[in-house]
Amino acid sequence: MISSKLEELDLNLLKLLRVVVETRNTSLAAEKLGISQTSVSRGLAKLREVFGDQLFIRKAHGVEPSELAERLAEASEQMLNPIMNVVDSYQRFNALEFEGQVTIALELSLLDIFGHGIHQALHKVLPKARLELVYWQEETLHQLLDRQIDYAVQFSLLPMPQEIYMHHLSDIKICLLARKEHPVLSHSSDWEAIHQLPLVLHKVNALNSKRQLIEEFYLDNGYKPNVCLVSHSTSALVHHLVNSDAIQFGSSYQRCQSEHLGCYSLPKIPSQYTSFSISGCYLQSKRGYPLNQLLHQSIQTFFDSVEQPEMR
Repeated sequence: MISSKLEELDLNLLKLLRVVVETRNTSLAAEKLGISQTSVSRGLAKLREVFGDQLFIRKAHGVEPSELAERLAEASEQMLNPIMNVVDSYQRFNALEFEGQVTIALELSLLDIFGHGIHQALHKVLPKARLELVYWQEETLHQLLDRQIDYAVQFSLLPMPQEIYMHHLSDIKICLLARKEHPVLSHSSDWEAIHQLPLVLHKVNALNSKRQLIEEFYLDNGYKPNVCLVSHSTSALVHHLVNSDAIQFGSSYQRCQSEHLGCYSLPKIPSQYTSFSISGCYLQSKRGYPLNQLLHQSIQTFFDSVEQPEMR
């Protein structure tokens, strides 16, 4: 049956068929395709095996295509052109002229810290694109898998399905944050000294659990955390820190939010939690797509250029 043989048909044979129909001459077809006449003859023989012997009728100075051959040539053009257009779009991608939408999803705390810098980096390489920087929500992973989101920046510890490619972007060092000249931290940041201080927690969706990791540290050391504020909002946390004796386990990046915020040494915690890795994520199937390669390179270059503020 023809249908079963079509599954094994070489697409190059359809191109050969189309050129022979156009030239009506095997020698001219071979010259146009840059192959030998013997290769053309072998290709036509394979086409006859699939479609039957009546594709072409030999003439004195060439061949005459049958109606079936002409209709197959027309169908092959309709089928191959979209494929060639896709290949062409890969090869001729022009970032400076690209006017499409690019959506980047970031974990909310990372959006607060790095959103402005990432926007600047992407606007430089994609000046005409419509850029959307959104925060990671419950449906974001589904949207990433469904090609609605082009790229994501998340904490590396968030598990991702195998369809998502992840690459390391940066490590964020952790410190204690509190107002400058804090009455306790200015002298000591040992557990015995800090365990009764009010604690603010930055709610991170990637670490969503009944108890946050910081609270586990307190319990492991035999103390009950005195949590006074939990928020997604960096600015709300910083405002409370600089206007009270509260402390937060966070990053020195937050110091940029207020000149009245200081960084202090950590108490004793497991070494693997003194910093957190962040990763860039996008579909495995898009790893060869020029736009995603550009996003990958541009965002990685941005993070390579960022220096975390000193923790002093």
